[in-house]
Amino acid sequence: MSNYAVIKGASYILAAAPDMVLHNGTTQTTEMIVNPESEYLKELPNHLRSFDDVLAYIPNQVYIGNMTNKELAAVEFPYYDKKAAEPKRYGKYGEIMPQDEFLGLMQICDVFDLVKLEAEFAQSVKAKLTAHGMLKEEQIAILDKNTDTPDAIKALVEEEHAEPLYDNFKLVGAVKRAHDVDVNLSAHVMLENLVSKASSVLAMLHLLKVTGIDPAEVDYVVDCCEEACGDMNQRGGGNFAKAAAEVVGLPNATGSDVRGFCAGPAHAILDAASLVKAGTFKNVIVTAGGCTAKLGMNGKDHVKKGLPILEDCLGGFAVLLSENDGVNPIIRNDIVGKHTVGTGSSPQAVIGALVTDSLDAAGLKLTDIDKFAPELQNPDITKPAGAGDVPEANYKMIAALGVKRGDLQRTEIPTFVAERGLVGWAPTQGHIPSGVPYMGPCRDDILAGDVKRAMIIGKGSLFLGRMTNLFDGVSFLIEANPGKQEEAAAVSEDKIKSLIGEAMRDFAKSLME
Repeated sequence: MSNYAVIKGASYILAAAPDMVLHNGTTQTTEMIVNPESEYLKELPNHLRSFDDVLAYIPNQVYIGNMTNKELAAVEFPYYDKKAAEPKRYGKYGEIMPQDEFLGLMQICDVFDLVKLEAEFAQSVKAKLTAHGMLKEEQIAILDKNTDTPDAIKALVEEEHAEPLYDNFKLVGAVKRAHDVDVNLSAHVMLENLVSKASSVLAMLHLLKVTGIDPAEVDYVVDCCEEACGDMNQRGGGNFAKAAAEVVGLPNATGSDVRGFCAGPAHAILDAASLVKAGTFKNVIVTAGGCTAKLGMNGKDHVKKGLPILEDCLGGFAVLLSENDGVNPIIRNDIVGKHTVGTGSSPQAVIGALVTDSLDAAGLKLTDIDKFAPELQNPDITKPAGAGDVPEANYKMIAALGVKRGDLQRTEIPTFVAERGLVGWAPTQGHIPSGVPYMGPCRDDILAGDVKRAMIIGKGSLFLGRMTNLFDGVSFLIEANPGKQEEAAAVSEDKIKSLIGEAMRDFAKSLME
């Protein structure tokens, strides 16, 4: 049997963060600097959703596994003015956590005493996280250390350069700076990093639950979020992966971080799959937490058009890759598309490098792939902002290349898009939408026999870092596990070898005679 890594399970979480939209999303914080009296900032609070509205939002229910992509496709667009029939906090893959509980989780994930919560608020959160049931008693007890009054929290913000934490427009806590002069350890950066860490922790806790794996059996963790932790001497040195593994309780795991902008998760999955296939590690988790900067990123367009702020949740995910068990879907890390230095930046060149080039090398046609999962941004968010339907645009480009290659007829493009594409449902958290939201549902689809082969496509914009003007991306295939057939083939091969050996011995014996 081949030693390809298999997908043992995936988890997806959201944390509602309406107050963080106001105070931590870069669209809003920038506006506060350049135009603090703007009409947008005055109107923005009226467009924030309640937690019940966040729960009832259909794409969110799809993300955590309470609804399928097929069900979403049957909903008339747009989605924001409709509600799920039976919204639930917990889903097949994870949960949607309220903001107050998430602030408590942030403090539990803080090991340098940087997060301070108002005492009464902390006790209310403690009761909720106790009922949550996924954290250890000693972890929840950390919330008992809070003794600060509202005035003490206010003083931290106004006098000690701390970053404020709000819930329901009320100041309930603060994140202190970790160094007096190091900007990499400022309160702003520490808040961003603790948010990412906490959402990754929540995703991994759910991954342990959905897979049932013994935490002691996890060997390695790869983090692929869009933040960077370090100090003035190693600005992005890391390591989010090991930091989160410590809180989750993975005693035998080590880990490291992989960064690649929006394509980071696809790179990380390939790294993890290769580690497992090589036999370096048996069980590897790929994880990423959310990004405060992306909250309300398209808020101006949404408010202008009378929409609610749809980018009001932090996203996170975790995927477990393990040794081949002959059952779970395999990752074909030998069939990989890649945007190289010489690829070019035209949409056709990018899609060709990521999709068709790797299929050509493997002797496959576009029609041999049942599902494509490129950037899966929710069009409810991107279309009002003028970015169009991102997944649909990708599918049309893939189909157009298919026509050019002769894999399908021009008249088949609409059918190709409808049958082999996916309606976007992922939050615009940068790295989160790029292919990985389908890995959990893909595993289910393959195990159910509905899909045999799917392609995950990650794309990134490296020019954002001002180090290069290049784009980036990688892709890989997920296939149904052919374990039983491969085992049968292996038996036949051994039999052939045995027959050859017998023939050679008979031939040698005849020469001696």
